[in-house]
Amino acid sequence: MAVLDIAGLDLTIHGAPILKGISLAVGEGEVLGLVGESGSGKSLTALSVMRLLPRGAKAAGSILFDGADILARSEREMRGLRGRQIGMVFQEPMTALNPLKTIGEQAAEGFRLHLGLSRREAAARAERILERVGLPAAEVPPDRYPHELSGGQRQRVVIAMAVALSPRLVIADEPTTALDVTTQAQILALLRELVAENRSSLLLITHDLAVIGAMADRVAVMQRGAVVEAGPAAGFFGAMRHPYSRALLAASRHVPRRTTPPAAPEPLLQVEGLVRDYVTPRGNPFRAAPRKRAVDGVSFAIGRGESVGLVGESGSGKSTVARATLALEAPQGGAIRLGGRDVAALSGEELRFFRRRVQMVFQDPYGSFDPRHKAGRIVAEPLRLMGEVSDRAGRIAQALREVGLDPSDADKYPHEFSGGQRQRLAIARALITRPDLIVLDEPVSALDVTIRAQVLDLLADLQSRLGLAYLFISHDLAVVRAITDRVLVMWRGRVVEQGPTGQVLDDPRHSYTQELVAASLHLADAMGRRGAGGHDGQRRET
Repeated sequence: MAVLDIAGLDLTIHGAPILKGISLAVGEGEVLGLVGESGSGKSLTALSVMRLLPRGAKAAGSILFDGADILARSEREMRGLRGRQIGMVFQEPMTALNPLKTIGEQAAEGFRLHLGLSRREAAARAERILERVGLPAAEVPPDRYPHELSGGQRQRVVIAMAVALSPRLVIADEPTTALDVTTQAQILALLRELVAENRSSLLLITHDLAVIGAMADRVAVMQRGAVVEAGPAAGFFGAMRHPYSRALLAASRHVPRRTTPPAAPEPLLQVEGLVRDYVTPRGNPFRAAPRKRAVDGVSFAIGRGESVGLVGESGSGKSTVARATLALEAPQGGAIRLGGRDVAALSGEELRFFRRRVQMVFQDPYGSFDPRHKAGRIVAEPLRLMGEVSDRAGRIAQALREVGLDPSDADKYPHEFSGGQRQRLAIARALITRPDLIVLDEPVSALDVTIRAQVLDLLADLQSRLGLAYLFISHDLAVVRAITDRVLVMWRGRVVEQGPTGQVLDDPRHSYTQELVAASLHLADAMGRRGAGGHDGQRRET
């Protein structure tokens, strides 16, 4: 008998149909991969199993867990199931965790509520489960708060909470989105190990086919609230029949057409020996606060029309380099020059002119927009900050057209756009000042594969037409390979390897680069083996 058996599940929210006849089953110790784009209904399927649906939602059909229908259970019975028998790893750990409680308190909560342990006993068990997921107390004390951890560490805390009580079923909703490749590999290996150890079943929700290829025993593809194709993972990618499934696979392999840059492009940005330190919390109030070197002697250059990738794990210094490049943080050593001018020496009108030439596209456009402002004001914000008022409406319309949006979209609010459209708005905002260089911080990491392909095509087209230079920060080596001419690999604040993108990724010399490439290629290799029908059902360690 299946641990989870969903049959004919229909879901409406305020009368609008969302899920249509969903039928899925997860056997004991099995990993079912549920794949599809945003809005396909994956997360609402998971929330239906947890009975954590929004107001106005009505579910029909059956969701059998160990033979009993979840839809017929009372809320009190569901509270007994959640965490104890069904654990969930939510997509965004920062919003899933309570910012006012330490990670130790949150990890101990399940032991106290479900097992009735004392605070001391629960804290001891919490410390052990945190150590089990790679967060030993000596390195990551349980009294730390979520904001004091990296993204990968927060994800480990959420996983610890989900598996603490050895539940029969674990639901993981996009557990590796926006994580660097080495952390992603570690999280996937950890999930696989914990599921095997507890003989749990795993419902793995993701839009990343490579993750499905590395993890799943069976695959189900969702589109517009319905399952359009399902089958064993072995051979699935090579035998897809539904057009939507095949479109997802094609988009995951998409490489944009790019214009080859000049062999010796005109110099635009030079970074020489960049150093940046941060003050860390002091352990002794009578001693000077210790300092951490985030960037240590980084040097590189970007030519006009050139695209340079910056890769490395969380904490390697990529974002610090980006902030310094944008003159948001002053270097404490070295120099940054744009067009030969020292950025640190700029002020007043010269600094405003610099900001006109260098713009930024953030990882999460929705978080960088003011939800109270319409798209037109958001796109025109750089003009307002620089005091430019001439033909603002015309420039907004032009920027929107350049990214494939309609000028009438200027009257919409951010929530009225899809994720891909919001990313286009972010690019339009960066374009409106006609910059020479755009810094792109993980611009496609959280996008579905089809939307990612569209945005990469857009970036390649804009670069070709407008002669833009890009500093492209990403953890996805496939994306870096597709969109950049050269790549820099950062590790512990230093650039350990750089060169032409194909050369560095195909023949890495530094051990850390080799580790990055190996972690990335393992997933692609797993998907390729299964697409050829050669997977034997055994999941390898990452």
